[in-house]
Amino acid sequence: MNKFELNLSLEELQKRTHKDYLVTKKFLTPESEEYLNLNDGDKKALAHLVKAAMILEKINMEIDNPYNLGFKAFLEDEIQKGNEKAKLTKILFDAQKGINAIDTMSEPIRLAKGIDEKLGKGVYPQDLSKQEFHMVLLRMLKSGKIDKVKGILIQRSIVKRDGDELIGIDYVEYFKDDFAKMADELELASKVSTDKDFNEYLKLQAKALRKADPMLDAYADKKWASLQDTPLEFTITRENYEDEMTGTIVENQELTDLLDKYGISPIPKDFLGARVGIVNKDGTKALMSIKKYLPTLAKNMPYNDEYEQTISSEQDAKQTMVDVDMVYAGGDVGAYRGGITLAENLPNSDKLSLTIGGGRRNVYHRQIRFISDMSKLQERLDAILDKDQHKYYLDEADHWFTIGHENAHSLGPKESSEKLGKYRNIIEENKADMGSLAFVDLLTELGMYTKEQRLQIIVTFIADNFLKSKPTLAQAHRVRTVMQNKFMFDNGAYSITKDGKIHVNIDKVVPIAYKMLEQIIRIQIEGDFNKAEKYVNDLFVWTEEMDLIAQKLQKVSKVLNGRLETKLADKLIKSV
Repeated sequence: MNKFELNLSLEELQKRTHKDYLVTKKFLTPESEEYLNLNDGDKKALAHLVKAAMILEKINMEIDNPYNLGFKAFLEDEIQKGNEKAKLTKILFDAQKGINAIDTMSEPIRLAKGIDEKLGKGVYPQDLSKQEFHMVLLRMLKSGKIDKVKGILIQRSIVKRDGDELIGIDYVEYFKDDFAKMADELELASKVSTDKDFNEYLKLQAKALRKADPMLDAYADKKWASLQDTPLEFTITRENYEDEMTGTIVENQELTDLLDKYGISPIPKDFLGARVGIVNKDGTKALMSIKKYLPTLAKNMPYNDEYEQTISSEQDAKQTMVDVDMVYAGGDVGAYRGGITLAENLPNSDKLSLTIGGGRRNVYHRQIRFISDMSKLQERLDAILDKDQHKYYLDEADHWFTIGHENAHSLGPKESSEKLGKYRNIIEENKADMGSLAFVDLLTELGMYTKEQRLQIIVTFIADNFLKSKPTLAQAHRVRTVMQNKFMFDNGAYSITKDGKIHVNIDKVVPIAYKMLEQIIRIQIEGDFNKAEKYVNDLFVWTEEMDLIAQKLQKVSKVLNGRLETKLADKLIKSV
């Protein structure tokens, strides 16, 4: 077993694991009526799905950092010896699902000494620098090894050294034993689950886990994206926000030109997660009310005649959506690193299923969005929001906004924006936010929202859009928040009162959001790295107004991170 040195002091560990600093999101328990009301076959299937998700979590830990599993084993051994620091470190490790993470103050958390975060996480060699990476690719391209370079730059590969070159190994091949065990569990679940469509998806997904063939994943994704009325939810999430190495390629013009010559698009690597849950029918019914408006939104997107988008303005939207009571979130989707995923719109635009007629699917996480302490919420509002506008704040309005955000991912240019490099995800998340906000007035006119709900969405968005500290450039979701706050303030969407509170200039917000959306779409259409860099740098400015509100937020909330409590999943895993 590898030896590690714990990085955080006992005092720091005690603080970070205290309930005031480590918030707990509670998933379903064995006593939850959502579980008790399931058919017996679905209960049995759920156990197999949880086991599959836990296997995928193990895989993603290796993708995230090659030291994760060894460190986990080290902690468990030390805990057996009575090491209190190891016990507390393990709480944080399980919460953030890895050695390295970041907290709500955008400060790095390093649980083991000497193990730093790499640009390529665990999907590239740990000793590979950006400069060497570019040099090796150039050398390989110039020596005619085109297919080998393609294998390195696909989103599915784990990259290893191969002499003085690199080689990409499809992750299904690289982790074939674990993926085969996952496939076994999905097939077992498909034999007892009560829904025919869901079972067909599980079988397709199991097949894709047994053979390194992207088209098999495409067939599974296409089926998954069509599911609407199933009792259970199981998703393998594949998102590429964590890989910072691949996006550096666009910074090297010679390399970029050669890749263009050979028709190679460098796509950031997938990091894997697994979601297991029970579909909430009432919540799902509420979500579906927006679907009939999506073609109209597509028609009203800026410059819509210059690109193809996933949702057509001419026909019914090829988009399903479900609200899910959460049982388990493993790997990338369940990692609590300064925040955690509220919802997802998948498959992403780089996935093959969208080229074979597949649609997209939104899944919303009920237990993650629930607010456990309403008194803390009121304390926050008292600290930062003009008292006259408290009446317009509603925590549920944040969920309505998130619905718009996830659907907006399907609006705008359909093709991926790899040419934007490290700014690609920042721009895309910015687009989704502004796409949600820019159409609030239109959706009110169409009857989706009441006039009161319009006010609630606008005020709640602005009030919730402030951070406790300036993020790092690697935090796409948070960088776009800073950009929006600066843009909104500069254009008059909100002001700061004499007593240091936010006052929302309500009628200005939506037009300003559409103005920002226009700028974002233009950048995505042009695919110019330099323009994207300038746009981000011009707006990613931590202003006096943001710092004022941040200081107030820090006084209200001590929370630095969070964790998941999964009592039902913990019980189910013991039954298989």
